[in-house]
Amino acid sequence: MKKSYINIAHHDLKYKIAVSGASQMDICSKDVEKLSKETGRQVVQQGCILITGATTGCPNFSAQGAKEAGGISIGFSPAASEIAHVKTYKLPLECYDVMVYTGFDYSGRNLLMTRAADGVIIICGRMGTLNEFTIAYEDGKPIGILEGSGGTADLVKELLKKPHRKGAEVVFEKNPQKLVKKLIEVIKKEKGRKI
Repeated sequence: MKKSYINIAHHDLKYKIAVSGASQMDICSKDVEKLSKETGRQVVQQGCILITGATTGCPNFSAQGAKEAGGISIGFSPAASEIAHVKTYKLPLECYDVMVYTGFDYSGRNLLMTRAADGVIIICGRMGTLNEFTIAYEDGKPIGILEGSGGTADLVKELLKKPHRKGAEVVFEKNPQKLVKKLIEVIKKEKGRKI
């Protein structure tokens, strides 16, 4: 019996863009819900797949935007099962096409989610978002920062002024559509170097 293989050209694959951001909105800009939804929509409308940490706040709003745009959304849960995701962690399921139950709590989930992505977008954020930023930065993953969204996102420029080891390329933009476009351009450039 002859085996058949599907040949998929590299350029046919969709990029996976992770949105990392605050699960609690009290430190974010007043329009962060709208900005997060628009970012998720733009990820889909510009031909990519959305990845998030499957939590509340900015990541969930981004997943809602991706769903409204008819796109694919993948969640990386800190929980080991659907029951733990909903009952123990009290996290949403509604907007995800695929949920990966990591069972590694938040810090382990952050590592797996970030490494699964081709690029990462930071919207607002606290310590968990800062952790995802530093993982992506150290791994050399392209990063987009939604300026003016509050929290971690508004601290990154200052952090990058300090002496540090060279890491990822970081782009800054206030407009979600332009940010996603810039990030995709960096991803394409990085992928071209690695092939």
